[in-house]
Amino acid sequence: MAVIIPVLNEEDGLPSLLQWLLSLEFEEIILVDGKSDDRTMEVAQAIVESSSHQSTRIFAGPNGRAAQMNAGAAQATADILLFLHADTQLPHNARHIIEQALSHPQHVGGRFDVRFPQDEGYAWMISRMMNVRSRLSGICTGDQAMFVRRAVFESMGGFADIPLMEDLEFSRRLKRKGSIVALRETVTTSFRRWEQKGPLRTIVQMWVLRLLYWMGWDPQRLHRYYAHVR
Repeated sequence: MAVIIPVLNEEDGLPSLLQWLLSLEFEEIILVDGKSDDRTMEVAQAIVESSSHQSTRIFAGPNGRAAQMNAGAAQATADILLFLHADTQLPHNARHIIEQALSHPQHVGGRFDVRFPQDEGYAWMISRMMNVRSRLSGICTGDQAMFVRRAVFESMGGFADIPLMEDLEFSRRLKRKGSIVALRETVTTSFRRWEQKGPLRTIVQMWVLRLLYWMGWDPQRLHRYYAHVR
């Protein structure tokens, strides 16, 4: 199994992320930098050089999360690809859980449930809403640590080269390939985006963006709006 991590200016969180991943015995860990202007690459390289894991690769990739994940997948040799955000922590038995989920031949991929470190109040409500919405729709988001068979990923041509909603677009196409597993086990992801702009404002913004996307708006146009409101 290969863990593919697109990063951009993540020098502060990388030490804990990589040290945790190195303990989980994945076959490959591939970190793709999207032209960070901090010490992301240097920090990651120092951690990898001090470890005994032989299949950890760090390289400078293109800018944009979809392009970074595609570049990382192109470097992977494992049969299963796991796409992980840099601010998301996997459970200790993630590899076993995923391998068990994909032991059924009709299962082409899947995702975890998500929670936030402070699992109460708005954080509790938002995470449960995300999980229920995903379970009902069959659509996954990047926060949920999406995984897929590499052969299926390659047959689909990877993620679409769009600046926003690449996870929704990909999972919508993935549904046509077979069953997507909605795991009950959770990953823990940062609440920083919600804290920075406020939970209610962020909820409204994301709902509006997704509604416009499903109505057929061009992701390039949505990205310009997203950048403006940020």
